Amino acid sequence: MNKLEQLKTMTSVVADTGDIEAIKRYLPQDATTNPSLVYKAAQLEQYRPLIEEAAQWASNQSGDVLENTLDMVSVKLGIEILKTVPGYVSTEVDARLSFDTIATINKACRLIALYEDEGVDRSRILIKIASTWEGIQAAKILEEEGITCNLTLLFTMAQAVACAQANITLISPFVGRILDWYKKAEGVDHYPGPQDPGVISVSRIYQYFKTHDYNTIVMGASFRNTEEIECLAGCDKLTISPELLNALSEDQGTLEQALSKETPSQEAKWDILSESQFRWHLNEDAMANEKLAEGIRNFTKDLVLLEQLLTTQYLTELETA
Repeated sequence: MNKLEQLKTMTSVVADTGDIEAIKRYLPQDATTNPSLVYKAAQLEQYRPLIEEAAQWASNQSGDVLENTLDMVSVKLGIEILKTVPGYVSTEVDARLSFDTIATINKACRLIALYEDEGVDRSRILIKIASTWEGIQAAKILEEEGITCNLTLLFTMAQAVACAQANITLISPFVGRILDWYKKAEGVDHYPGPQDPGVISVSRIYQYFKTHDYNTIVMGASFRNTEEIECLAGCDKLTISPELLNALSEDQGTLEQALSKETPSQEAKWDILSESQFRWHLNEDAMANEKLAEGIRNFTKDLVLLEQLLTTQYLTELETA
């Protein structure tokens, strides 16, 4: 077996892309999307009929046409992905709502309603929300209402613990973006896999969750190279770009399991985090604080670009038709 096939025997492999053809090629269990990936997919000619359908639908609804189009594009893309993967698809809430609990809840419910109107059961959908305090509180309420969530842009233990304490279905602790920060901050060109700060962070979270019997799924995300992935083999899930999926599929070497739920964490169980404690821990971690803010800004930037694309190429055409 190649390394991708070996990885699938110990970890649930998730495709980090909105490209249907790439998903069909690598046959992952689940798929994740975000505003950047949706924007990239929207520029491909093969998705034009899907977007045209979403825009036409939105023009016949009450409310803001652009917002309705954005929502339906995300849902239509998710539905196409679900035709290929047997598990979840993650659909992200507007990053501009990252600090508004009520608005996040409303948007999540709206997306789920659109999926259900299209005949998709909510059990197939993970609503993807940034791991701000407000986002975690929104996800806690959504989970209680039977809407499963994926908390993203997660860079530090305090975010992970707060999610576990809120009984969130799944978290996406980032690896590569942590590595990026430390390489720049410490002036280091390369860290060996086991010493990679992102690998260390996800390993710590995984072992802590297993030792203290949290049911929240740990899905490592944001990889820069296959070495990071190999060092996290055995994690619950790993969401991987098509480029790195391809690299793993071409590698005929032996892949050893790196993480095991049988390996105990030496970390004592945290007390329930209050809002002030959460914010203090996040503030004390310069990397996490900076990367969370940067991630929200970048997702928002790509969301604005997607809005511009939809307006100029689809909605304007409808107005003049």
